Amino acid sequence: MGKERAPRASFALMLNLVAFAMAVSAVTTSYWCEGTRKVVKPFCSGPTTPKQTYCIRFNSSNLNDSRQVQYIYETGEEKFLMKKFHTGIWFSCEQTVDLIGFTCRNFLEIAPQHERGVLWLCIVAECLFIGLLFTGGVLMSVELCHCCNLMNRLKLNAFAALCTALSGLFGMVAHMMFTTAFQLAVSMGPEDWKPKTWDYSWSYILAWCSFATCMASAVTALNHYTKTIIEFKFKRRNIEKNLLIKQKLLELDLPEHLLNMYLTSALNPEDDEVGLPVNGFKLPSGSLVNSDCGVALNTHGEEYC
Repeated sequence: MGKERAPRASFALMLNLVAFAMAVSAVTTSYWCEGTRKVVKPFCSGPTTPKQTYCIRFNSSNLNDSRQVQYIYETGEEKFLMKKFHTGIWFSCEQTVDLIGFTCRNFLEIAPQHERGVLWLCIVAECLFIGLLFTGGVLMSVELCHCCNLMNRLKLNAFAALCTALSGLFGMVAHMMFTTAFQLAVSMGPEDWKPKTWDYSWSYILAWCSFATCMASAVTALNHYTKTIIEFKFKRRNIEKNLLIKQKLLELDLPEHLLNMYLTSALNPEDDEVGLPVNGFKLPSGSLVNSDCGVALNTHGEEYC
């Protein structure tokens, strides 16, 4: 039975570790959402080359020359620049003017001030998600080490399943709160940040995959605990039934070699039936002997002559 339970416990631990790795990767990256912002191109300053498409070239030294601005509009020169950005729980990064690198700022500064509580709730829930997931993994690892007796290992398994399930619930709340916080920032955030187009990115998908794997680990651990308890109850009923049969056989004053034959057979769990000759008949393991009337009764109360 222990060998059969080991693969289930190992599989639950493996799912827990995968979920933990994905959760940490998702929380520590800033690619939950990404998109583009439409900004006005700045005027080029200094020497320019034809490859510089991120700024507007002109020959006049007067930046406020209305005739130069009119010329730009009339010739249809592209006046806007599409800058890429990506956002996570902690930071929001946007391309620089020259489109080479990124500049980042705290996402808490971007979220509307009266809605920052939603983002704080998201951060706290994500921390609880990772913390409980780690706790569940540690308990599963201790259970597999066989450093305590079987009943204590079952208790560890139950606590591990509980921690992992609670972790998944906190993770679901955290991901939903981030979705709400980001949409509020898009609609009510500062004008110098509002995106033109956006969509969810790989970190967001990774976070939800972590939640799904976490719940699968919790279900597997709970299934392992439940099956073990059912197996214990089944074996306990078999032991009680065998002890009752032994007591009835002792009341019949059978020869010692028959009792030894019964005891030897009862210790073998692979034997489904234990046959003992009583008055010329063999009794199955589920039969009882009524010493008063000298007949055999099976577990359903039927009599054998």
